[in-house]
Amino acid sequence: MIRFVVGPEDRLVPDLAGKLPGRGIWVSASRKALEYAVAKRLFAKAARRPVTVDPGLPDLVERLLERQCLDILGLARGAGVAVAGFDKVEAMLRKTPVGVMVEAADGSAEGRGKLARLAHGAPVVALFSAAALAEAMGRDGIVVHAVIARGKLAARFIAASDRLAGLRELE
Repeated sequence: MIRFVVGPEDRLVPDLAGKLPGRGIWVSASRKALEYAVAKRLFAKAARRPVTVDPGLPDLVERLLERQCLDILGLARGAGVAVAGFDKVEAMLRKTPVGVMVEAADGSAEGRGKLARLAHGAPVVALFSAAALAEAMGRDGIVVHAVIARGKLAARFIAASDRLAGLRELE
């Protein structure tokens, strides 16, 4: 679910963190549900007042969710609970169970499959480009593999990536 609030000047604002003041309007984390809510003016009905809704709201929410996921990944790297690169990821997967494995959507299927077998049931997220992962991990070039250790950051990353997958209509 994605929360929205009516902000200043009666504009609809996505509240991905769920902390903005005001009465929340919840919509399923699905592109179809969001497009339907925009088309049928359901936000105004839920708010019980006129609300200005950006027609590109689904795309905006998708970009914000992607940014949120990559920010969590960068935070995990800074906290020392995430590593990137084939060798480091492989070492971490062999050493300890991980919370989530992140793979570049544009990485080779063969390379991604080798590490996925070592993940031992950990969720595998492949929603981002190698360049976007590299930026989040503070590296130049590309990053195809990354993992986040079990814990709160992994749980936050999984929740955010599940919502992003819903907007991209992926499993």
